[in-house]
Amino acid sequence: MKFAIIGYGKMGREIHRIIESRGGEVVLIIDKDNAEDMSVQNLQKVDVAIEFSTPDTAYSNIVKCLEAGVPMVCGTTAWLERLSEVEELCKAKNGKFFYASNYSIGVNLFFKINAELAKLMQPFEQYDVTVEEVHHTQKKDAPSGTAITIAEGILEGISRKQEWVLGDTCDAGKLGVAAIRRSIVPGTHTVTWESEVDTIEIQHTAKSRAGFALGAVVAAEFLVKQPSGIYSMNDLL
Repeated sequence: MKFAIIGYGKMGREIHRIIESRGGEVVLIIDKDNAEDMSVQNLQKVDVAIEFSTPDTAYSNIVKCLEAGVPMVCGTTAWLERLSEVEELCKAKNGKFFYASNYSIGVNLFFKINAELAKLMQPFEQYDVTVEEVHHTQKKDAPSGTAITIAEGILEGISRKQEWVLGDTCDAGKLGVAAIRRSIVPGTHTVTWESEVDTIEIQHTAKSRAGFALGAVVAAEFLVKQPSGIYSMNDLL
């Protein structure tokens, strides 16, 4: 299988390593220094593209791939205000698009545990809940897309929280999401349910980028075998 990697930072290089370890071939690498190489002619040489760039460039990268007829796996976050436009374009072009806020298999299992725990906690109003995420200082968006997905899972499960907010809050109807930037941490997400008498806590800690990169490559391998449409980690799992 022939791959394009769009965005060649630390994640892009890890994706490259995993693709080759699984017998794939990277035939196109696009980064900020050679954006002009992302032409229809070059894109049509690949079977699938994996995109981990920046919030400012993600949308245009996705559009170029879909218009070129190339299946696209996107891992960039903080651009989702334009997701509906991407979905419409994907349908219009009869394309294939895969998006997840986090490609780690472990994180996606964590999403399901978190959502189920929120449902279990619905009757127990003595427990308040908060979310905390810790990432490396190079991460541009806050909170992380993963933290937002976690918060949305909690909001779906308990009616006493109406929305999430960045940072601490004294409003009982709001879910506080703390975003901490520290050193080289790949990513730690913690959900804490606290009452006057005890604390319940679930946490996912990434040890490296390898789990995220592997999930993105597996998603790409999955996507090329599917009919046209829009896919997520729920489909893959």
